[in-house]
Amino acid sequence: MGFFSNLDTEAYDREYSDRDLLKRIVSYLKPHAGRLTGISLLLILIGAASASLPLVISSSIDRLTADQADSQVKLLIGLVLFAALVNWGGNWIRRRMTVRVVSSVVMTLRTDAFASAANHDLSFYDKFSSGRVVSRITSDTREFGKLILLITDLGAQMVQALILGVVLIRLEFQLFVYILIFLPFIFLLARGFRSIARKSTREGMKALATVNATIKETVSGIAVAKNFRQEPKIFSDFDEANIESYRINVRRGFVLSIVFPVLNAISGIGTAILVYAGGMSAAQGIVSIGSWYLFVVGLDRFFFPVLNLASFWAQVQVGLAASERVFALIDAEPVVVQTGNIIPDRISGRINIQNLHFRYTDDEWVFKDFNLTVEPGENVALVGHTGSGKSSIAKLIARFYEFQSGTIKIDNYDIRDLDLTSYRKQLGMISQVPFLFSGTVSENIQYASTDSSLEEMTLLAREIGDGEWLETLPEGFDTEVGERGAHLSMGQRQLVALLRVLIQNPAIFILDEATASIDPFTERQIQQALDLILKDSTSILIAHRLSTVKSADRIIVIDQGKIIEEGTHESLLKMGGYYSVLYNTYFRHQSLTYVEESGKLAE
Repeated sequence: MGFFSNLDTEAYDREYSDRDLLKRIVSYLKPHAGRLTGISLLLILIGAASASLPLVISSSIDRLTADQADSQVKLLIGLVLFAALVNWGGNWIRRRMTVRVVSSVVMTLRTDAFASAANHDLSFYDKFSSGRVVSRITSDTREFGKLILLITDLGAQMVQALILGVVLIRLEFQLFVYILIFLPFIFLLARGFRSIARKSTREGMKALATVNATIKETVSGIAVAKNFRQEPKIFSDFDEANIESYRINVRRGFVLSIVFPVLNAISGIGTAILVYAGGMSAAQGIVSIGSWYLFVVGLDRFFFPVLNLASFWAQVQVGLAASERVFALIDAEPVVVQTGNIIPDRISGRINIQNLHFRYTDDEWVFKDFNLTVEPGENVALVGHTGSGKSSIAKLIARFYEFQSGTIKIDNYDIRDLDLTSYRKQLGMISQVPFLFSGTVSENIQYASTDSSLEEMTLLAREIGDGEWLETLPEGFDTEVGERGAHLSMGQRQLVALLRVLIQNPAIFILDEATASIDPFTERQIQQALDLILKDSTSILIAHRLSTVKSADRIIVIDQGKIIEEGTHESLLKMGGYYSVLYNTYFRHQSLTYVEESGKLAE
């Protein structure tokens, strides 16, 4: 399937500067200012406690005398234990507070990312893999959380480095100047890793997103794969994506892991020189042994956080790259744009489409100057060959796609001026393959009408074939439907989907009728459910059953995005035009007359 070609950047991706990313990150941290202030104070306390250890030991060495050695050693042990206890306790509290902040920020970021993904129109998912979107919402937000933890750890080390820096300056200014000479080289080298780290991190996350997309597609289509005995093929596709992800992430790990050893080697050379210079000063009596010890230990403790600050700069790119991908998803511009937010009362259901121009891609128009009016309460059946534009009309009325020009009016409202949430509450739609969520039958029926009672559902269910279909379910409304309704037959799924719409009582009903064959008994029950919906709504029916076509008030025949015929079933047959061809091709074999004639011929 060529999964590796999908490692390219998504069209909605964008590059943010570090300044912009940090501003955005700060906006997510602002609600937690209180905890962050507490964390900052703890960082100062922890840094001071860590930096105090060499100071305490150095001072004790210089003051150590033979007659008071025992008491001074005990005091030293007590001070060291106290500093260690403060360090441990402060870190424990800081970690708890940090985890709360990180969890809250990640939850908010994940919520924003999911809300953005949920609000995108269907054209977004036509272009971009849902598995990749899932990867941004889950994996990348988790990496972003690690960034915040990393920043707090760096904060503690920065405080420690500042305190020790002040001590080292006061202790021996000339030696500290040598340290300052090394620092620019360390930071410049670390900065040089920045672009490499950001690029390798982006590629690693894209590779992981590809693996996620491969898994999702494979699991979703596992029944098809098994039916065509393609288990080795889907494993090969996954294995290929997984190996590529492994290779990319190994390179990424190499880039991130090489930073610290390189910096450590440079600092090691500098430390050796400074230790030698300090030792010579101590031997000549310029500084005390305790001061020299303090300088040596302090130098090590100073360099360690400085190296971390430098090396983690590359690792910070992991979190920044993750946040960049998540923010790109959040900031992706929707194609469907509402120009108003009118909340309509109960609409009558009049649909007026004028001079409509629409295309999915730039090079192929679906509709050009298309016009259609459906009166309130009218039931209109759309028929035509595959690709004629029937489903596109339904999707545009549901506002799933943006049209290029023209108008679609619901009652007297331009559909672009309506509040979509309020409008879609009055819109009932069933796709060709009814989708059921994992859960019970009742949970699926109540999906859009959570306040509906069991009595209401039972009453409606009894109006369809006297409720006999409900008795075929093992546990009635409490029957588990399975993933995508796998535990139910196709007919049962359609009945549940129809009840889900029926209990909603929509003003406009859109049905993309299933093409799958079902038994005559179930078809009669489905037609009964349809009749219950049709009597109280304006309906657009993309019809595949003869019974649905014949029951429509008006049949619209569409070919290549144009209306070529319209009328009732009988009038269109008398015309002997395009509809007659469609009837003889798709519908005639469903008629009772055809069945009887076939029976006579067989005899």
